[in-house]
Amino acid sequence: MKIRTNFSLKSFNSFNVPVVTPEIFFPSTLKELAEIPVAKATSSYILGEGTNSLFCQTSAPIIIKPSLMGIEVNESDEYFKVKVACAENWHDFVLFCIKHGIFGLENLALIPGSVGAAPVQNIGAYGIEVCDFIESVSWFDFAQQKQINFTNAQCQFGYRDSIFKQALNGSGIITHVNFVFPKAWQAVNSYQGLSDIASPVTPEAIMAKVIQLRQAKLPDPKDLPNAGSFFKNPIVKEALFNKLHHQYSTMPHYRQSNGDIKLAAGWLIEQTGLKGFRQHGVGVHENQALVIINYESEQGEQIVALSVYIQEQVMAKFNIQLVPEVRFIGANGELRNANTGSENESHT
Repeated sequence: MKIRTNFSLKSFNSFNVPVVTPEIFFPSTLKELAEIPVAKATSSYILGEGTNSLFCQTSAPIIIKPSLMGIEVNESDEYFKVKVACAENWHDFVLFCIKHGIFGLENLALIPGSVGAAPVQNIGAYGIEVCDFIESVSWFDFAQQKQINFTNAQCQFGYRDSIFKQALNGSGIITHVNFVFPKAWQAVNSYQGLSDIASPVTPEAIMAKVIQLRQAKLPDPKDLPNAGSFFKNPIVKEALFNKLHHQYSTMPHYRQSNGDIKLAAGWLIEQTGLKGFRQHGVGVHENQALVIINYESEQGEQIVALSVYIQEQVMAKFNIQLVPEVRFIGANGELRNANTGSENESHT
């Protein structure tokens, strides 16, 4: 197994923060995963493509960067079942599916990151979440030194959340994701931006539109170091929404099945006047307020400081606490929230 010490992670995180890890492991098989000492494995941070990780301090924890690859497809009369190794690139996997007539993930095109990271965050976009198509997740447990399968229900998927981000965080690693796709495809194109696709609506047309929308809205991390959407879209109770909507009639909102209302975090930030704001080498993107850019800072702390300032401004104006979607990583591992120590919920 490839192992490196005192290794720079600058090119391994999309914020381009020049943090150093004391040791990094690159396991490519389950056997190599089992070779990592349990004490080191349980104190490590699992790094995929680094597109949702913010290294906040001057050093990083031990890193495990898996390189398991491979895609297996089986089909029945009604379904495709696809087993995908964790290090496969997510967008490449979406392209693979479309190419082979396997439809359902087209709304999730161009989301950065690896397949193994997708269930952790339960990635979603344009009316689809990845959990809609996950049958089970294969997990290598560090303490037990064996692989365990979690059913969809056992994964405890929520909005940008799962058991892998909560109770199982730090205790193992996703090795494979097992998908199931019905052959009877149904378009999901009612979301804003997709509803004007010309008939006939095809998976290819949806994917092309999603790619167009994402490229227009989100800057390429290779050009401007960023992690995409920095904050989750807050979900609030109807009473708070009604109060705000009376004052801001154009406020974008999406009613949830339980009656709560999802708001657009980018719109909230924009209303505070922070779109295009810069300080200490970092800033809010001038075209999309939900994106924080690292223009020239060498310190993750500056990105954290800006994110806290954004939270304070949104709280002051709307009485809503924005929760980061990006994961904060300190010298000893993941921080629940860099400024409070825990994840906050939206005020009601």
